[in-house]
Amino acid sequence: MIGTLTGVLAAKSPPHLLLEVGGIGYEVEAPMSTFYSLPAIGERTRLLTHLVVREDAHVLFGFGTESERRLFRGLLKVSGVGPKIALGILSGASVEDFLRIVEAEDIAMLTRIPGIGRKTAERVIIEMRDSVQKFAAPSAREGTALSPAVSSPQGEAFAALVALGYKPPEVTRLLKAADEPGLSTTEIIRRALKAAAKP
Repeated sequence: MIGTLTGVLAAKSPPHLLLEVGGIGYEVEAPMSTFYSLPAIGERTRLLTHLVVREDAHVLFGFGTESERRLFRGLLKVSGVGPKIALGILSGASVEDFLRIVEAEDIAMLTRIPGIGRKTAERVIIEMRDSVQKFAAPSAREGTALSPAVSSPQGEAFAALVALGYKPPEVTRLLKAADEPGLSTTEIIRRALKAAAKP
């Protein structure tokens, strides 16, 4: 099992990224929460990983924090939830938001995440409500996986828009509209807010 990868970020195109480690390029799929925290292409980063073995492929998933990986693994244990849906949930809600959704049994909020229907949302809430607290437990490694990430313009813009009251899925959509290399955090936020104001 591959537990972590540390290397140079060679390419990123959500949900895929390429991390060069010791002359080998690892293709990794990651949630948007991890993408917004990645450093620039050509810089070093560290990802926590989870390997999914299927009949036709071995797929490596990468995460910026231990709590994201822990939640991903927990979601895979839910009946009818595969890696694609688990990645969608992590892309549409932060770990903290997901915990609040499950505790409040907010099925409507969960169904706003692309790919999550009502039956799947109900199953996720029922099967995870008893174990949800362990995903909130702090880890000694929390926050260290993407040390350069905190200061990335996209990561700062994501956090700022969530703080303004936008839901993570909406922030993801707004930041796509403001996606252009080399923009400052302020400019990304400005463009995202301009996109939000459009009818």
